[in-house]
Amino acid sequence: MGKLVSQMFVSLDGVYQAPGGPQEDPRGGFEQGGWTVPYSDEDFGRFVTEVFGDVGAFLLGRRTYDIFASFWPKVTDPADPVASKLNALPKYVASSTLTAPEWAGTTVISGDLAKEVTALKERTDGEVQLHGSGALVQSLLALGLVDTLHLMTFPVVLGAGRRFFAEGGLPTAFKHRGGLITSTGVSIQTYDLAGRPEYGSYELPENA
Repeated sequence: MGKLVSQMFVSLDGVYQAPGGPQEDPRGGFEQGGWTVPYSDEDFGRFVTEVFGDVGAFLLGRRTYDIFASFWPKVTDPADPVASKLNALPKYVASSTLTAPEWAGTTVISGDLAKEVTALKERTDGEVQLHGSGALVQSLLALGLVDTLHLMTFPVVLGAGRRFFAEGGLPTAFKHRGGLITSTGVSIQTYDLAGRPEYGSYELPENA
């Protein structure tokens, strides 16, 4: 059975919108797309290569799927660690409107999300990877279906845009599994989901 693993780019103030370019996602008048680009370095590249080495299938939201489908099929170098996997492995896109995907190897998920994603995990060897797809990841976190989160926090405050951990999200505890800081200051931390949070209080000693 495969694990469902999310890779998410966020700013210091929690924004995940349009990390890779100005035209990716301008919803709400967002004009700061491409905010991750200045922080790319060899450390980040090595991490991405390692992540793609464990993938067995991809699960994407409709917006991220459209962005990927417009770019990655044009990258035909078999040595490219990202393109080679994205173009060859099964891709699943959660959408109620996409009916005829042109990217080879794509299957549309339009029914019961929990049921279909659970079945996808069960029949996949390796990781089912979610890249971007913030709204979809939020839904899957609420359903308890995400196993691991790679959270990549970039040293920039954007002040606007869609937040990943938005108000109203399901309270969730995580267990830290490892991480690194790149040469440009990107914090890459890996967390496994650990159920619901526990709570307590700090109380003064009785003799204080």
